[in-house]
Amino acid sequence: MPGEDAADLFDLGTVRPDEEFTQCYSGECRVNLLPTLYRLNHAISNATDLSAPLGMILDIMRAGMRMDRGAVSLLDRRRGRVFIHDSFGLTEEEERRGVYAPGEGITGKVVESGKVIIAPRLHENPDFLDRTGAHAGETRRKSAFVCVPITLGRKVLGAIAGERCYVSRRLLKQDAEFLAAIALMIAPAVELYLIANVERLELERQNRELKDALKERFRPTNIIGNSKAMMADVYALIGKVSKTRATVLILGESGVGKELVASAIHYSSDRADGPFIRFNCAAIPKSLAESQLFGHEKGAFTGATAQRKGSFERADGGTIFLDELGELSHAVQAKLLRVLQDRMVERVGSSQPVEVDVRVIAATNRDLPRMVAERLFREDLFYRLNVVPVTVPPLRERGSDVILLADHFVAKACAAKGKSVKRISTPALNMLMSYHWPGNVRELENAIERAVILSDDAVIHAWNLPPSLQTPSESGTRLGVGLDDRVRAVEHEMIVEAMKAADGNIGRAAELLRISRRMLGTRMERHGIDARAFRPPVLPPRS
Repeated sequence: MPGEDAADLFDLGTVRPDEEFTQCYSGECRVNLLPTLYRLNHAISNATDLSAPLGMILDIMRAGMRMDRGAVSLLDRRRGRVFIHDSFGLTEEEERRGVYAPGEGITGKVVESGKVIIAPRLHENPDFLDRTGAHAGETRRKSAFVCVPITLGRKVLGAIAGERCYVSRRLLKQDAEFLAAIALMIAPAVELYLIANVERLELERQNRELKDALKERFRPTNIIGNSKAMMADVYALIGKVSKTRATVLILGESGVGKELVASAIHYSSDRADGPFIRFNCAAIPKSLAESQLFGHEKGAFTGATAQRKGSFERADGGTIFLDELGELSHAVQAKLLRVLQDRMVERVGSSQPVEVDVRVIAATNRDLPRMVAERLFREDLFYRLNVVPVTVPPLRERGSDVILLADHFVAKACAAKGKSVKRISTPALNMLMSYHWPGNVRELENAIERAVILSDDAVIHAWNLPPSLQTPSESGTRLGVGLDDRVRAVEHEMIVEAMKAADGNIGRAAELLRISRRMLGTRMERHGIDARAFRPPVLPPRS
């Protein structure tokens, strides 16, 4: 017991020297201490779990020390509670109810303080709670209660408690000392049990939290978005496939960021130090695609004045990303299939194969199964590429990611244009969220760049956004984007922004708009704007 003198630990407190204890049984058959301690130490040393030594301790308390009830309680630090692990003299229901918080009841105080507590008259002790209910109806029983902590160093792991009637103070103190010795012996086994069982749950919880934190920390830094569609369907697959060398086929509409996904897979893999070669199949003329992909020898065709390595050879030891895969000709498709099967390339004009160690990631916005059915794409190549498909959702299905991306593009455009835009107005945010974004992330980036350029007051307003976003429902108009409708929409937004800044104070809002209070009131009535909607809530007075 930390910092306590042994003599103090077993002080009986208010017990008078001449006080006698009622003898509740005949005879003083006492346990033989040394052989018992030896057997217990042997059982602890050879036990594979806690049940055998605890069972022996409870048997010693019941048969050798003639106790009526006994319990071994353990501390669950994860939940902050002390619970009965094993006992005798208690029913299963009573044992289940014996749960205490540290500092609560006699057992809780022992676990909290690490000190022995002896209650010569249990029923008269103010800390006695009878949480188990085992003493219900007992009013005149004069049993004593001994509770000793199970400690290892300065760490309290639990407590051993016993109850019986005694005939002398000396015997009570002797039993307390014996239980304290047993508690010291069992402490290492109790700690191992707690680590392997009770504390293991806490460690597993912490491990899960750490994994979640690492997952968030090492989420692809080049991709922005926290929507469920991205977390479950994209980030999870990136984390799994990046640990392998499987071929990946990235599907999705134009502008969703398929190249960013390919880049994230490469730089999260064990090939991150190798080259990442991008090849746009739609940007290269079909007559040159084969030479660009696989290379050519000198003199292979007109203009081939020197040997040239293709994209596959340059990607050796790394990853090649084949964008717009559906644009490849049948001849190149056939040669690509052989590369995927044999990991060998042949330069144009050469019959000597070159071995390459390349991971292939392909992407397309085309419907490849339909192209296979129409014989526009080789079926065998499709199945060879479609090992791990990753579908990137369109922006309209990514919810609040629109706002995250918009903020990112605002910061990016401000840095590039030397502007300072602080925020996006509420009507502009509503327009961004309600738009269907057929051009996906690429269209959003262009819209934000335009808005940053047109912004004059460090705020992106609805009228700074492209006309394609000026829908009637968001601009407050009923007829397209005519001049009068646009003026009404701008006026409505400026009044709303001013009322927000003024917390619903019409006079202050009029000053911000540089018009009279009467004129602002008239225009607010025209637009159906209520000043009360912008006033902060009034808190009730404190009683």
